Formats: sequence, structure tokens, C-alpha cells
Amino acid sequence: MNPEHLIIFDTTLRDGEQSPGASMTREEKVRIARQLEKMRVDVIEAGFPAASEGDFEAVRAVANAVRNSTVCGLARALERDIDRAGEALRSASSSRIHTFIATSAIHMEKKLRMSPEQVIEQAVKAVQWARRYTDDVEFSPEDAGRSDPDFLCRVLEAVINAGARTLNIPDTVGYSLPDQFGALIRTLRERIPNADKAIFSVHCHNDLGLAVANSISAVLNGARQVECTINGLGERAGNAALEEVVMAVRTRADVFGCTTRIDATQIVPASRLVASITGFAVQPNKAIVGINAFAHESGIHQDGVLKHRETYEIMRAEEVGWSANKMVLGKHSGRNAFRTRLTELGIELASEEAVNAAFVRFKTLADKKHEIFDQDLHALVSDENFDGVPEAYKLVSLKVCSETGEIPRACVVVTVHGEEKSACAEGSGPVDATFKAMEQLAESQTELVLYSVNSITTGTDAQGEVTVRLTKAGRIVNGQGADTDIVVASAIAYLDALNALHLTFERAHPQI
Repeated sequence: MNPEHLIIFDTTLRDGEQSPGASMTREEKVRIARQLEKMRVDVIEAGFPAASEGDFEAVRAVANAVRNSTVCGLARALERDIDRAGEALRSASSSRIHTFIATSAIHMEKKLRMSPEQVIEQAVKAVQWARRYTDDVEFSPEDAGRSDPDFLCRVLEAVINAGARTLNIPDTVGYSLPDQFGALIRTLRERIPNADKAIFSVHCHNDLGLAVANSISAVLNGARQVECTINGLGERAGNAALEEVVMAVRTRADVFGCTTRIDATQIVPASRLVASITGFAVQPNKAIVGINAFAHESGIHQDGVLKHRETYEIMRAEEVGWSANKMVLGKHSGRNAFRTRLTELGIELASEEAVNAAFVRFKTLADKKHEIFDQDLHALVSDENFDGVPEAYKLVSLKVCSETGEIPRACVVVTVHGEEKSACAEGSGPVDATFKAMEQLAESQTELVLYSVNSITTGTDAQGEVTVRLTKAGRIVNGQGADTDIVVASAIAYLDALNALHLTFERAHPQI
């Protein structure tokens, strides 16, 4: 018998964006959506159109750009939310509206202030209203993991009769355990009379580190859609990681009676793209996409892998998009070789101008480094301005003096809204002095909440990749910079964060 299809529903652009500091511009969302489409994700949840005008426009832009995946918009069980979602998705070749309302006793009493009967009535009305825009309607009972199973059965039976074709069971606060959550899915499927008319889905949060385990348990008990994100990005501790769910199902085909249509070779490019846009670095030992995921240091492990790979590797690195060819380009490489390698890495630049600008940066980097690695290329293109929005702040030059026994001093020249300005400052170190000098010019009154440095490759000539996180008035933004000079990389990252601050906007995000 052919295995059943497991639908992969990616919510990186919606729930993933709810990670503090992970806000994305419209153009960044489109870039990620195109990569998800290339990876053959079934459903892309592009955002929450009613949250803001920016979210609405981002969902509409993704709907215009994506042709081979279903584009989904989230909406509370309110007519105005559903109308906004329907309008944003109007141009999609395949659209879905995902509507939700809370069903746990604590949410109904304390947050909604509604009776159980009122919640059922509102859920049914929402699904019926969403059907005015599309036949593909998904319903989520928020906080299902803490809801009464008998009440869940009543709600879900009613929304199936109203036209919902996907029932998403979220573990909203990451409270469930795998056996318990799998049993819940099995119970719902067995007890709801019309359960055969809908696909059961799950959306698990990682508060106890069990999001993937709970999702997998649900699949083993009949769920046929998993909502997940690239790199496990998401609210609080995050969501189930797409790469882990997909590769678990693929690697343990002997256990699962289903399969996905995901092109796994696009997993690493997607991971790198999301990391570069959000500024959330992937930990080295992260399953599947961490840089150490396929590394072996133990002599026993190395010996075993050399003799027969499967002694210590259950997957091939190339299957998920890691390149076997580490050094790909050098200072004598031409534009065509550069463009070809970007394509092989899954990197798509928006225009010929963007390619030319990236190539100039590549040549500059090649003069500093003898060997250019794939990781260098990912960092190089992440520094490009893809939004087409003029940068408010841009580094012109930087001079730093740091000497033992002397107070470090930095002098910077920065264009501020097109006008060249300079400032000097002292600090506890060269980076601190640089940031203080730039703050004199920007007068942003932001608070630095994260400063992180990672070496992109090995060697003393490696590029350093710096992430800076700033907060102001409740808004959190990330900036990234990469350079062989770590102080320069820090300056670029700080200005990148300041530029991002100009593009952020308030959002009223739901949790499901």
C-alpha cells in the first residue's frame, strides 16, 4: 500500500516571526516564501493580515509570489479578521484561511469571557464566514492541550459540519507529553462522528523541549498535517522544527505510514536564509542544520564512518543540502561561476543589480581571504539590501585605536539619511567605543540586549558574523554584519539594526 501524504504546514512567516526580534519586512517574507515553495512545502502560513497594514501587505505579497504552495492567512474567529485574510489572499493560486478560538476552561473564562455554548456558536460562524472566500478552511481550538476532551469533540464536530476541512490541534503552551498528546489525537479521531471528513493537524510549542516529539506522536496516531517552522523558530521556546519532523519521517519510514513531498536538499539553504534574515544563529549541535550535525571527532566514530558510513550516520549530509565541496571559489573566479554557485546553494537574488553588488562584495572579500567557503557566500548575500528601501544609516569609514594601558577610541563616518556625519568616542573596548560613537550620530536611545559573534569558517582569516539586538519602546530588532575585521562587522551589524528599527511596526500577535 502506498504511504499516505503528510502535509507540511510551515508557519515561519507567522508564528516564527513572533520570536522577539524576528520581525521581517515584506520583501524578506517573500524571499523566505519562495525558498519554502522551492522546498515544496504544502502550505505556507504567510501572516496574520488583521494584525497590521504591514502584515496585510506581506500576506498579499506572498500570495502574489507563490504559485505552487497553498498560501494561508490566520484570522481570529471574527468576521473582520476573516475579511482581511480573504482580501489579502485574493490573488493566491491556492488559498487557505486558518481561523481559531480558545477552548480551554481558563481561556474561555479569563480571556474570552464566553460560555462554552457561545464559543461553539462563534467557531461555527467563523468557519461559515471563511467559506465565503475559500473552500480550504482550517480551524484551531486554541489551547487544545489543556481543553476538556468532551468539549473538544463537540466543537470539532460542529466546525466540520460547518465546512472546516482541516482540524488543527495546538499544544499552545507546550504542556503536553508525547504519549498524552498522541492519545488525544487518537481519541478525537475515534470519538468525533464525522472525523473522516477532515484532516487532523497539530501545532506544538517547545516550552518543555517536546514539540517535535509531540508532533511525531500525533502523526503515529493519525495526524496528517504538522505545523512547524524552519530552525524551530517561534513564540517563546519555539515550534516543532520542520527539518527534524521531515527527516524523522523520512529516516524512519519503517515506522511511519506516511511520507512528505519535501525536497530535503533545500533544508539547509532554507535554514541559512531564515537565520540570516532573523539574526537568530543556528546552534552548532542543532539536529539536521547545525554545522556539527554531521561532524565526527571521536576516533572510534571516525574509524567507523570511514569503513562504512552507516555505522554512525543515519542520514547523508548531502540529502539535506550540506555541500560536500567546502571550498568553491577564489579571487580569480568569474561572475558566471559566482552566480552558478549561488544557485547551487539555493540563493536567489532579486535582480541583476543585486547580483552585481554581491559580486563586487565577493571580489573584495576574495582579496582578504584566500579561500571562499559556502558559509562565506551565505553571509555575504545576507548583508545585501534586498528591500529596495534606502538605508537610513550606512558606514563610510571606521578608525579604531586600541592599545594596552590606554582607553580604546573609535572614530566613525556614517551617512545619516544621505548626509555624511562623523563622531568619536571612548569605550571599554574597541567595539564599545564604536557603538558609542555611532549612537552619538543616531541618537536612537535604544538598549543593546544582545551582542553575539560567530566565526563563519575556520582559520584566522575567517569572517566573523556579528548579531546585534536592540530594543526601544517594546520593539526588538536584529542587525547582522560580517567581515574579516570583527570591529567592522560589529559596526555594520549595529547600523543594520538601526535601519531595521525604521521598518518595524506594532503587531498584535495571537498565540495558537
